Amino acid sequence: MKLEIAPGVVLWRGRIGRTAQEALLREVLCRVERAPFYRPTMPKSGAPFSVEETNFGSLGWVSDSNGYRYQPNHPVTRAPWPDIPPMLLALWTATTGYCAPPECCLVNLYRGTARMGLHQDRDEVATDAPVLSVSLGDEAQFRIGGSTRKGPSQSIMLSSGDVIAFGGPARLAFHGIERIRPGTSTLVPGGGRINLTLRRVRPPAASKKDARPGG
Repeated sequence: MKLEIAPGVVLWRGRIGRTAQEALLREVLCRVERAPFYRPTMPKSGAPFSVEETNFGSLGWVSDSNGYRYQPNHPVTRAPWPDIPPMLLALWTATTGYCAPPECCLVNLYRGTARMGLHQDRDEVATDAPVLSVSLGDEAQFRIGGSTRKGPSQSIMLSSGDVIAFGGPARLAFHGIERIRPGTSTLVPGGGRINLTLRRVRPPAASKKDARPGG
């Protein structure tokens, strides 16, 4: 079921069925063996995130004492990030219609009291591309508002298999995860929620130029 939650915010309830969720999870966990979850830290305080993270794709989003940024390798293993699962690339094409594939799939693991405070996805140059998010596992209370932190917002319960996208007027909307509901899904081994966030980092023309020999 496709729902327009707000201008630029679209939710597909149950877009990914249980069998497909299980197949996607296998793809995710296979890649996690090569790029294990780790706990990022805040740039200023050094406080650890409550979520664990990893990435797939040519670029991965990281946070540490040097700030927020994208880089091509895992900050702990130093190995390149694994590729983005083909199922997610197909989902990106089918739902966003964007002219280029995502370069980053940020993978967040929520367990227990893990949460994600309100924030903007603003470390990308290609802000004409939407952000696409896939939920696997336990239900989560997702909040999304406008372009100011203190503006009006709404709360949406996301279930395993739900897909949500925000772009256009909502591309820089503040959003976050207030809490998860442990035990509401049996999908993820050990319990919890895995969120997969697909982002295009660089404009297509810029990334093609970077790929040229000597460029």
